[in-house]
Amino acid sequence: MRIAGAVRTGVVAAACGVLLTSLAACGSSGDGSSAKGDAGAGQGQHADARVADLKRIPEVGDRLQKQIPASARQVVAVYGEDADSADATVVLYTKKGSTWEKTRSWDGHNGKKGWTPDHHEGDKRSPVGVFSLSDAGGVLPDPGAALPYTESAGFQAPHYWAKSHWHDFDYVIAIDYNRVKGTSPNDPTRPQGQSKGGSIWLHMDHGSGTSGCVSLSKSGMEYLLRTLDPEQHPVVVMGDKAGLKA
Repeated sequence: MRIAGAVRTGVVAAACGVLLTSLAACGSSGDGSSAKGDAGAGQGQHADARVADLKRIPEVGDRLQKQIPASARQVVAVYGEDADSADATVVLYTKKGSTWEKTRSWDGHNGKKGWTPDHHEGDKRSPVGVFSLSDAGGVLPDPGAALPYTESAGFQAPHYWAKSHWHDFDYVIAIDYNRVKGTSPNDPTRPQGQSKGGSIWLHMDHGSGTSGCVSLSKSGMEYLLRTLDPEQHPVVVMGDKAGLKA
């Protein structure tokens, strides 16, 4: 049975006290500099491409391929251009029978300094790996998410950040890196400790690199929120192209 997104409010108040710490791990411009602009914020969607007979997620090597759960029938693959680049392509694959179908793709961004297999707080790099996707939220009302959705003004990016970042967290999907599943994306709990970073999300794009998250257009976020289904056990496979193949 498909479960409609539920608005959770109980954890928001607890999280708001440390929200600036959490958000800083994800979307702050850090040095206060302006991003390149929002010209592509509503763009970046690639034409649908149907690819037959994909037995595995393309361009992903055995090491990470084996980490994709057998139960997963939705995979968001994030292909970073290279280890030190902030440019990425985000692709949704859906499993049909025993094969994967490339459903839709978008231009996106990752950490402004690129990627790392050993992410730490403040390194401005996105973690390479396979992570489940189990919770969503944002400033804006639930657009019809299947994942549990927390609507709260507590997600609002601070207005001392560059204006281009103010809408980064209108929609977010938590990447289950160093967090507790089943909680709001802005829950501050980090099971592996603060030094390992956290608050790694899919969120709306501001036109340049993030502090560790993955960003894509508003239309792309709306599509993922309405499409990712907990009964399909969605995961994200993310990294630079070389790291993914390793």
